[in-house]
Amino acid sequence: MPFTLKPDEGYDVDVEKIDYIKKHVDTGERWVLNFGPQHPATHTTLRLVLEIDGERIVRCTPHIGYLHSGFEKLAEHLDYNQYVTIVSRMDYLSPICNDIAWHHAVEHLFDIDITPRCKVLRTIMFEFGRVQNHLLCVGAAGLDLGAFTAFIYGFNARESIYDLCDYVSGQRYHPDWTRVGGLMQDLPDTQKFVGLCKRSLQDCWQTVKEMDGLLSRNRIFMDRTQDIGVITKAEAIDWSLTGPCARASGVRRDLRKDAPYLCYKDNWDNQGAEAVKFQVPIAEAGDCYSRFLVRVEEIKQSLRIIEQLVDKIPEGPIDTFSDAKMVKPPKSEVYGSIEGLIQHFELIMSNRGWKAPVAEAYAAVESPNGELGYLIVADGSPRAFRVKVRPPVFINYSAMAKMTEGYMVSDVVAILGSINVVAAELDR
Repeated sequence: MPFTLKPDEGYDVDVEKIDYIKKHVDTGERWVLNFGPQHPATHTTLRLVLEIDGERIVRCTPHIGYLHSGFEKLAEHLDYNQYVTIVSRMDYLSPICNDIAWHHAVEHLFDIDITPRCKVLRTIMFEFGRVQNHLLCVGAAGLDLGAFTAFIYGFNARESIYDLCDYVSGQRYHPDWTRVGGLMQDLPDTQKFVGLCKRSLQDCWQTVKEMDGLLSRNRIFMDRTQDIGVITKAEAIDWSLTGPCARASGVRRDLRKDAPYLCYKDNWDNQGAEAVKFQVPIAEAGDCYSRFLVRVEEIKQSLRIIEQLVDKIPEGPIDTFSDAKMVKPPKSEVYGSIEGLIQHFELIMSNRGWKAPVAEAYAAVESPNGELGYLIVADGSPRAFRVKVRPPVFINYSAMAKMTEGYMVSDVVAILGSINVVAAELDR
């Protein structure tokens, strides 16, 4: 059930004061200021054009810039398994969540129900991806305002999650882990995986406790984030915000509860298994501080979800397809037998094997930043005819103008960090 965060007795956003400032902000000559990140990796990917009256922002025009990636167009040239290498590069703070989201949509199109073992493993790794994403966002929120220590703490904990991605897929940063109806490979050793999960849980619990203690009651951090970047519940709905940005404004929506999938729904193993238990944190103020608090609490809830599953990983296959001709053979067979080599060639080079239906489908998951959905138009071939992505960061960033107008130039840094902008999800 959702529960409301109460950060401070007597703490309330002065909406009348903010409205007054916004209405009476234009008192003199305006200046135009280009505001953008200074890191070379974000060159041209986003830019804010600020019209300012003194230090006060009169108007903000966000530009999304270009990465020249062509994410959606590439779906027309890669098959339903190959495209996973592209989606993991969209939200590069938690790539494994993108992998799971993409094949969740494909399996919805194909009307495939994956195996219980696959569901548990995907749920565990998705929640670790959520923690991975939030740790960086929360740490960067402190870093942007001068609190460097919290950022380092968050990065240290993320390393143990990278070790998990490396163990399950062989790649630390872009795992490209899922496949249609299953995973690229089963766990090398389930017990070792459980041990790695428990070590990562311990690291993350300690880190979130330290970061919470460093920032949540820090007077400088609170002064820089409370009453800043306020967006009301009605405005959040009008702007189609999702994820922590919406829940910090009182919007009670989480797809894990409202449209459950994987282990978030009852009877996920078709044998009566109950859904994992967790709460959805909700705040009411809608400011930068509330968005920070929601993410901190979501880290704790994700860790509790993982704790419920890590000792209950079922045995059995990871792949839905029982027909050996539908999945790639193990590498040992590819290199050691002519049958394995032919099967691999037919699936990869000759585009044989499974075919998609002629249909259209949309499916979404609750990614770390909100609703991440894929609209797939299939024409029966091994590749999608069209793919349209609903990236949460792109939608949330569109409200940047609403969040910044009327505030000071120095507040822009705090507001931008609270949205958790990922440049690759902005690129269209």
